[in-house]
Amino acid sequence: MSVVALSPISLEAVGAGDAATAMRVPQAIATPQGFSSLLTGGISDVEAKVAEANKLSQAFVLDDSIPVHQVTYALEQARMSLELMLQVRSRVIEGYQQLMTMQL
Repeated sequence: MSVVALSPISLEAVGAGDAATAMRVPQAIATPQGFSSLLTGGISDVEAKVAEANKLSQAFVLDDSIPVHQVTYALEQARMSLELMLQVRSRVIEGYQQLMTMQL
């Protein structure tokens, strides 16, 4: 189950007794981002994982100094990231299509 923050938490909104709890709030929740920057950052992360997996697999083929489990892990991580990105893309397109078919 994932938790989605609706608004950033500030120390003024929390009370003096809960200041220690507010300091443990992850940075992603404390600083709001736009939807487009969130998607762009996700795409950049996926591209980096695919490039890293490609680099490791090429190094493995050319040189035996890279262990096979490291290459397998990088390839699986890139595959799962790409699959997640495709699921997000499908959901965004589905939401857009639903908005376009709504009658005003």
